[in-house]
Amino acid sequence: MGFRQHKFGSAGIGLMMGFSMSITLFFPSFDFRSGVSTWVGLDKQLSAGRLIGFSYEDPLVRGDGKPVTVILDKDPSTGAAIDPPIRAYVYKPGTPFSPGINHTDQLGLGVEELSVNVGKINDAKPGDGIVFTIVKGEFNGEELDYVENATAVRGWTVDKVLSSVGDDAKRFVGAGKTIYITEGCWWCHTLLPEETQDWQYFGTPPYLGDFNGEMPTAFGSDRKAPDILHVASRNSSREWMYMHFFNPRLVQPNSIMPRFDYLWAPIGKGPSDARDASGASIDFPKWRAEYMTYLKGDSIYPPDVPEPAADSQVRALVDWIMTSLR
Repeated sequence: MGFRQHKFGSAGIGLMMGFSMSITLFFPSFDFRSGVSTWVGLDKQLSAGRLIGFSYEDPLVRGDGKPVTVILDKDPSTGAAIDPPIRAYVYKPGTPFSPGINHTDQLGLGVEELSVNVGKINDAKPGDGIVFTIVKGEFNGEELDYVENATAVRGWTVDKVLSSVGDDAKRFVGAGKTIYITEGCWWCHTLLPEETQDWQYFGTPPYLGDFNGEMPTAFGSDRKAPDILHVASRNSSREWMYMHFFNPRLVQPNSIMPRFDYLWAPIGKGPSDARDASGASIDFPKWRAEYMTYLKGDSIYPPDVPEPAADSQVRALVDWIMTSLR
């Protein structure tokens, strides 16, 4: 009797494991292939590029080989005003395309047809500099967002777009998301409000189409800190973000988040290269000594947080937060 129970138990465990593996192997392909990309899904993959993480174009996982997101309030070719402003995704020559451009079936029914037939995305070649945008169109009576090859349709070249704006209109979103992952931020912060009272504070959860072509999703599996999917809608201050990353205790006295002041170094460089916007090296021991003086009550104000340089890692990280997490 004992042997039969053991045999039946083993068979039951085997069946459960087999069913679990079936879900793992087959269900994702059906869900994501049949899902229709939303504006959020298109924006996420176009701004991040082919892949976030270890890859042949970014072997050291520094944020290399990523497109530049540009906020346009005027047409780069004609100078005509664009209201409201739109996002242009600038792929310099050699920058690998996002998954939806390489594999259009990932865009979903309707979005693929519009992107290929109207948006002319199949005319784009990675060796050439290409500018993409997201526009609206109609498919079978339904309004959908789709990808447009603005270089082919509007005549927007990489040089035209980049030279038509200042640095304040450029967002290094792909590099910023890489930093978010390599620094382990997703071990504490989720990007997935649950279908509970989370909605009241963190905002609504994402749709299936928000993940089409995103690699990896980075929505996390454990929450030790607030969900940050819509954090830029709750707090739009870049200055606050810089203070928070330099020393979280400046804005949240009881925060358990570690300091990320070493991200003041340029992309691809180490903490010893950290500098401010003027190019001066940051004296961390001096800053921390002044901060301890403030904590002891011997100083009324804490020391100022250095303004980050345009090519700093923290600037890219905040670009991603303020641009994608809305």
